[in-house]
Amino acid sequence: MRRLLAFFSLVACATVAHAQHDMAGMTMGHGAPLGFDAAIDPAGNLWVVDTVGEHVRARRSDDMGRTFALSTIVNATGEPLYAEGENRPKIALGPKGELYVTWSQPRKLPWTGFVRFSRSLDGGAHFDPPKTVHTDRAEITHRFDSLAVDGKGDVLVAWIDKRDLEAANARKKPYAGAATYYSWSTDRGATFAPERKIADQSCECCRIALARAPDGHIDAFFRAIYGDNIRDHAFAALPTDGSAPKVERATFTQWHIEGCPHHGPSLAIDARGTRHAVWFSAADGKATVWYGQLAPGKEPARVLSLAGNGASHADLAVAGDHVWVAYHQMTAQGLDLVLRESNDGGAHFGEPRTLAHTDGPSGWPKLVLWDGRAFVAWNPGGTFRLVPTEALLSSGSQP
Repeated sequence: MRRLLAFFSLVACATVAHAQHDMAGMTMGHGAPLGFDAAIDPAGNLWVVDTVGEHVRARRSDDMGRTFALSTIVNATGEPLYAEGENRPKIALGPKGELYVTWSQPRKLPWTGFVRFSRSLDGGAHFDPPKTVHTDRAEITHRFDSLAVDGKGDVLVAWIDKRDLEAANARKKPYAGAATYYSWSTDRGATFAPERKIADQSCECCRIALARAPDGHIDAFFRAIYGDNIRDHAFAALPTDGSAPKVERATFTQWHIEGCPHHGPSLAIDARGTRHAVWFSAADGKATVWYGQLAPGKEPARVLSLAGNGASHADLAVAGDHVWVAYHQMTAQGLDLVLRESNDGGAHFGEPRTLAHTDGPSGWPKLVLWDGRAFVAWNPGGTFRLVPTEALLSSGSQP
């Protein structure tokens, strides 16, 4: 019963507004911020970014999350921060030890924001004063930032942007949802190119998944709007030469919902170029976490239902033929952290396996890889954990 209530409360939250643009800033509640991001560098150091009051914090652990040897405030001058759910700080690692961090900064008007960026070139000891990535300074939505580093070491930032909605409203023209934009830096984050639009009519509050392809470029996978509020997903490669992205539809679940479900997708690309993806849909009232291999412009291949009612916010990672998918599962006893694994490139997945449990809330799980192993970064109740995925270690022994 609680599973059904959790699902239907999500749908109800997304459909209460009368005008589509009024739905864009649905808040995530008023508890302590639980949003975080994590990455592991080639030396095996774990990096975690989260928030403390009006400050973004970057921490380094040399023992896989047991303790933190370094903790640095990214923005010395405090500012309002979004730090919940899909709209949390992000971290990415550069090829020369650079640390890049982004976050969304609320502005005075409801549901507005600027995308902020800072970097450290000295191993996390100091961070540059933050800057706003985009040239547009209108007090509108520039939020739900995503961050990636391509094969050349260039930094890419994508976000949800409502400038085109505002322009359409001024002309009294219809416009569904928001748009997605991105910018890039070719000088290690010192400067950013003027932003480019990826697509019109994207969902307003779902995270944008970014992943590096084998040739080094960055691909984007995000929830878009088709026809009469069909909330499926689009795919686009993000060029950094000034050319326009080619955007193609990537999922075809035909979910009709007049609001944003706060369930963004995840994308990982293996060495062969296979685009492994997970996404959420509740078409026909059936909540489902889907896995598939994207074939932009066509139906995904090897589509599988991985989880149903009560499952949410899946993330995935891939190394060789090994595919991991982690997600939250609501139960009558609280929240489970659940894993599904494939050892044959996504053709088949093993049964769900519970890695951990909490009686309270947690930030969404994040899969991180190191040395061919997968770990789930997790912070139930704001207490960070790095959970190993191996069956022999899942009982609580340390990595």
